[in-house]
Amino acid sequence: MQALWMVLAAFLFASMGVCVKIASAHFNSAELVCYRGLIGMAILWLLARSQKVTLGTAYPGMHAWRSLVGVASLGAWFYAIAHLPLATAMTLNYMSSVWIAAFLVGGTLLAWRPSAATPRPALQGTLIVTVLAGFVGVVMMLRPSLDQNQAFAGMIGLLSGLSAAFAYMQVVALSRLGEPESRTVFYFALGSAVAGGGALLFTGVSAWPGWQALWLLPIGILAAGGQLCMTKAYASAKTQRGTLVVANLQYSGIVFAALYSVLLFGDVLPPIAWAGMVLIVGSGIAATVLRARAAPGTPAEEH
Repeated sequence: MQALWMVLAAFLFASMGVCVKIASAHFNSAELVCYRGLIGMAILWLLARSQKVTLGTAYPGMHAWRSLVGVASLGAWFYAIAHLPLATAMTLNYMSSVWIAAFLVGGTLLAWRPSAATPRPALQGTLIVTVLAGFVGVVMMLRPSLDQNQAFAGMIGLLSGLSAAFAYMQVVALSRLGEPESRTVFYFALGSAVAGGGALLFTGVSAWPGWQALWLLPIGILAAGGQLCMTKAYASAKTQRGTLVVANLQYSGIVFAALYSVLLFGDVLPPIAWAGMVLIVGSGIAATVLRARAAPGTPAEEH
């Protein structure tokens, strides 16, 4: 059952991407982040109240940092969705697993000193190959974008995956301290509303488009639904194998995004872009498996 929850979560996140792409024709990225945060706050406040979870926290600084990097990831992702094919933007955001593997490689290499007593850490070589494969996939995916003068949007999309990796690691830390998921996600929504509202001082506010503003509602609703389904999926996975299956099924979101991209928006991705997408998914799955071997039981990533 946990597999179905994760596939549903991936479908909801990909569907949110569709709404973001449509709404981005009428609102800038700061507005989308702000409205998504406001709607998410309302939904998560109701959820926390129904679960009898208080929203007061003993770790405001950690929540502030998680919100900062999470909002940076969200804003970059929304910008990429607006300016790139949906499948490309979604795949670049899912690079977070590869970025985390890169952090593990870098941190281990900095800490390791060659000697007979301290051999090279296990899985190091495999992790390096995984990271390199992921970035080769990025180059393959972005090459068509470079040809279409979309290089900047591609770099922003890559940044969304990098900052998502930082946000994920902070979620791990908060989870280990016993913070409830609804509280963590609520503060992320709060940070989104505040940061998005602050950014509007510099970006300005778009003219109200009328009924097309209704696209803002499903952005917040689908995001909250995706997070709740993802949480349910991980909570239902009682074994390490089940957790691995759930973690890797998140990549089904790229499949949904690719279908949306082609069927709804008429995007045409050349073979090299599809090959790069497959390489990124494969390296992301490999990185997830290797991370689970090194530190089993890590919680879910968020969007």
